[in-house]
Amino acid sequence: MKKTIFIYILIAIALTSCNSFNKVFKTNDYDYRYEAAKGYYLEGKYTSATDLLESMVTMLKGGDKAEESLVLLARCYYESKDYETAAQYFKLHYSNYPRGEYAEYTRFFSGKSLFMCTPEPELDQTNTYAAINELQLFMEYYPHSSHNAEAQDMIMKMHDVLVKKMYLSAKLYFDLGDLAYIGNNYQACIVTAQNALKDYPYTTLREDLSILILRARYQMAHKSVESKKIERYRNTVDEYYAFKTEFPDSKYIKEADKYYKEAIKFVKTTE
Repeated sequence: MKKTIFIYILIAIALTSCNSFNKVFKTNDYDYRYEAAKGYYLEGKYTSATDLLESMVTMLKGGDKAEESLVLLARCYYESKDYETAAQYFKLHYSNYPRGEYAEYTRFFSGKSLFMCTPEPELDQTNTYAAINELQLFMEYYPHSSHNAEAQDMIMKMHDVLVKKMYLSAKLYFDLGDLAYIGNNYQACIVTAQNALKDYPYTTLREDLSILILRARYQMAHKSVESKKIERYRNTVDEYYAFKTEFPDSKYIKEADKYYKEAIKFVKTTE
């Protein structure tokens, strides 16, 4: 019996809440609807706030609540974790109000929203590049902003994602090795890894990329035709010296030493 009464109470509360929202949604008093939307936002009822704001944001355009309503709508989507839509509204705000009261805020959160929906390294990185661009532009517009440290941190994290994607691509080429594919997979591995090091010189994957280059150079020499072996083993030796100079205490040093010993042995016996 008590359980049944409790269920009826929950249903009554839900219906009252629903009726209250419908009443607000249907009223032509936009000031009242707007204040209600702000109330729903503060209560954490982002869907209700979004529905109200979406229904009147165009009607508020040109009025004293136009700028704030766009920011509030964008924030509702952000709090609801719909980051792509949030980014669109934050960008719409600063595009419409480039010198507005909230322009700095919306430029920053446009980038942060895109950052929040960046994918894993294996996936397409369109959002990652867009987020980096938004945050870099933000720091150019507001070089003294209190958000700059956070913006820079997000950019560095996204650089790590992009480097990881390049590392995975380079490793895939290496794993394909000398299989019957068009082109030289070991050379493609080397070029991809070198580009990653060039584009992101301070990456935490620098050591992993460098050993991958050395591995590929050794395999190219080891599996090449006789006429190209000497040149490629010399390249392996040069790559080893560069690797050991930069990473004298590398976790890969035994592996690197093995490639060097075999390469230098071949070079000395053919000179």
